Amino acid sequence: MEETSNKKWTDEERLALASKLDAELDEYISNLEKKSYTEGWPEDRWEEEMEKHPFFSKKAPEPGEKLSPLMEGLQQLKYGEDENTPEELANNYKEDGNFNYKYKKYRLAILSYTEGIRTKCKDANLMAQLYNNRAASHFMLKNYRSSLNDCKHALKLKPDYEKAMNRAATCCFHIKDYDQCIDLCDQMLDQLPTNKEILSLKSQAQAARERLKRDKRKQERMEKKLDKEEEELINIIKSKGINLELIGGRKNPDLKDLEPQVPQIAQSRVHLDEQNKLIWPVMILYPETHQTDFIQNFHEDTLLIEQLEELFSEPPEWDTERRYTPQNINIYFEGKDKCSIHKVNVRHSLGKILQDERFIVRGGTPAFLIFVKSSEAEKRFLSNY
Repeated sequence: MEETSNKKWTDEERLALASKLDAELDEYISNLEKKSYTEGWPEDRWEEEMEKHPFFSKKAPEPGEKLSPLMEGLQQLKYGEDENTPEELANNYKEDGNFNYKYKKYRLAILSYTEGIRTKCKDANLMAQLYNNRAASHFMLKNYRSSLNDCKHALKLKPDYEKAMNRAATCCFHIKDYDQCIDLCDQMLDQLPTNKEILSLKSQAQAARERLKRDKRKQERMEKKLDKEEEELINIIKSKGINLELIGGRKNPDLKDLEPQVPQIAQSRVHLDEQNKLIWPVMILYPETHQTDFIQNFHEDTLLIEQLEELFSEPPEWDTERRYTPQNINIYFEGKDKCSIHKVNVRHSLGKILQDERFIVRGGTPAFLIFVKSSEAEKRFLSNY
């Protein structure tokens, strides 16, 4: 057997030996094959690469964004149909929806709950929760009809679902389906007869229903009154022998024949005053200058000359030569099918002019053409008839 050395080393000898070993190790490492490490994160992009890592990422991937292999693997573990049962998938999507709902991302929550519902898992209670939670998200977005529809699905799966029934009643109130709202409140009050929130909602629905009925009765009375007034208006026009151009070749006039076709007087349909006198919108045309005037309220008893004096009390801006004055103009109207032209006596009232059997009121608006007396424009115009 070899004898063990019992030599005692001095401090100087130990230091010398350590230095020798360090030198030999450095020489060994320096002689190793040089290889570059390529599997790590590049120094200039380490923050970017770190952000892509699912454990360090601060935001969820955008739709359509390419995922890292690790992220794809994690998603497959959570959402893959091969890795999860329908119940597990539904629960995973519910958790996602709850997270988004908590942070008020209601549209994203709706998407998550919808994916959970699509799993069609057999757990009725879980499916009811998904429908109820989606209803809550729709409610926060004021999609009351969608919310009500989801509440009804939840109640089919879980008839005693208090949250779903309460929200359904509130949705009915918002869409003004007060009868259904009251019915749902009554169902809840059978189990919770002293619930102040439900009692208050029912009371509000009952009051709103009565207001709605009252407003409906008022509207019906107003419509009947308007119908009567409109019928009276048509009868008065017919009784005065005023000819209307009828739309669609009908034989009997109605209100559509009295609607002005020109935007400037669209709100000035012929109407009656307190003495059942007709007040018309009237259009004045100046063919020579391509100008138009609109008189919104021309009383049938007003003389045409009076209206003209008011119309030309100040010369129009376009009449730079001051040619258009009540004494220096002739006024005409076109007859049936615009095949004839007729001169107007300005000393007659509008009502008397309209009773001329040759006059046709088109589009509910009597129209007159004005020319300067004996002008070339008047001559050319008359030569066309």
